[in-house]
Amino acid sequence: MSVTNQLDLGETIDLPQSTVNEVVSTAGVTVASLPAPVPQSPAPPPVARPAKPRAEPKLSADRPAALLVEGSGAGLSDQTYSLLRQRLRSTSLLLSAGLFAFFVSRLFSVDELSSTLDWVTLGMHGAVTLITAFVGWRLCRNCIYVTTNSRMTELLIFGSVGIFFAMVSYTVLLAGAQRGFVATIAPMWMVLIFTYALFIPNSWQRAATVIGIMTITPITILLFVKLSTSGFEALVTRHSYLQQGLLDSVMVLLLSAAISIWGVHMVNSLRREAFEARQLGQYQLRRRLGSGGMGEVYLAEHLMLKRRCAVKVIRPDRAGDANTLARFEREVRATAQLTHWNSVEIFDYGRAADGTFYYVMEYLPGMNLEEIVRMHGPMPQDRILHLLTQACEALREAHEQGLIHRDIKPANIFAAHRGGIYDVAKLLDFGLAKPMTLPDDPQLTQLGMISGTPHFMAPEQALGESPDERSDIYSLGVVAWYLATGRLLFEETNPLKV
Repeated sequence: MSVTNQLDLGETIDLPQSTVNEVVSTAGVTVASLPAPVPQSPAPPPVARPAKPRAEPKLSADRPAALLVEGSGAGLSDQTYSLLRQRLRSTSLLLSAGLFAFFVSRLFSVDELSSTLDWVTLGMHGAVTLITAFVGWRLCRNCIYVTTNSRMTELLIFGSVGIFFAMVSYTVLLAGAQRGFVATIAPMWMVLIFTYALFIPNSWQRAATVIGIMTITPITILLFVKLSTSGFEALVTRHSYLQQGLLDSVMVLLLSAAISIWGVHMVNSLRREAFEARQLGQYQLRRRLGSGGMGEVYLAEHLMLKRRCAVKVIRPDRAGDANTLARFEREVRATAQLTHWNSVEIFDYGRAADGTFYYVMEYLPGMNLEEIVRMHGPMPQDRILHLLTQACEALREAHEQGLIHRDIKPANIFAAHRGGIYDVAKLLDFGLAKPMTLPDDPQLTQLGMISGTPHFMAPEQALGESPDERSDIYSLGVVAWYLATGRLLFEETNPLKV
């Protein structure tokens, strides 16, 4: 069974009229009376035992108290790690491709390699190319070690490339001094700095540390070669423009580092704003599950409990007016009083700062009955009885509390997977009609004078009269017909003709 959520669908077989009558008659009537409990002798009182002193939790030295990624706040850890893995994959593949291109071009001038240091540098070039390519390949294959040690993978990628660049910088500076010029080493380090800033999610403090190391390394190599190599020192002293060139290189590296760190800070600010924009109260919206004329349903997660839930969002500009939102709020309060396990549980609601009204429901893995019928055809008789009997029990509690559903249809009955049990029926959307999103789709709830879905609503409801319990029972009978035959009771595509 696939996993969706509070949207629409079902599976099937032919159902005789007697079965339909049996299901319909169940609503409002107790399905089965429970036997009287068998009296039992009272259990002996428990023996009191001295309470054990509560041990204080100990934090392991090699395990952090909280799994937070640098640059993330509350609720951002999982998202940041996922983003980091994706960026590391892209970075390693791009760096390996660039290193490979330069390695191949270097092979064409292998005759110019005159010293042992040149050969060592070439060998290291090939080794770093293989390392970055291997890491990228393992990331593409979702290697457990690589994906669960993202920061170590980051260190391996940028550390190996940084060491290689340091060796190349030292080599080209020495070679340039021997030939009477000062080689430029700033561009390769700028590429590494900007690659790190653009691809790796970080706090600006951590980025400043890493980028600072990348900036100080070439400057240190420049100073070391200048002080330790007499030919280099003499060359720079003899030509003043070379001194200015070295100063310009240092200034460019420092400027690149400052721009990169500021860019990381700006990106983090934008990411946090986007994170907060997808937050309603204590709930972080993950992805949209569906939408209708009044709003959308999102898969969400409680920021502290990390509990998945479904959040229905009703935008003030799509609800019509303040009275409509107030009616929804009253109905949500009433629905929240329902305690039957076959009614969807609503455990929170509220308003956002912009006036958006939302309420929070339990998240239901499974499919609705309309989806099942569309995918698998008519349902078997036993399965129909099993699902609709549960729906009848949920309706009975609602009717006893004076709640009329008004929109009983296959899309509002969910076959959920709860507690290891399949086909747990859940009745959705009490009193909250789902408006039509497309004018020519008769399956969706009409918005206006009539609340309900035309193909499943009772005649008095279609005439604009006030519905009562019998309207829900009629709609449930039409649902039983649909589940048994896989067809609508009335085939008209025009809702007004229905």
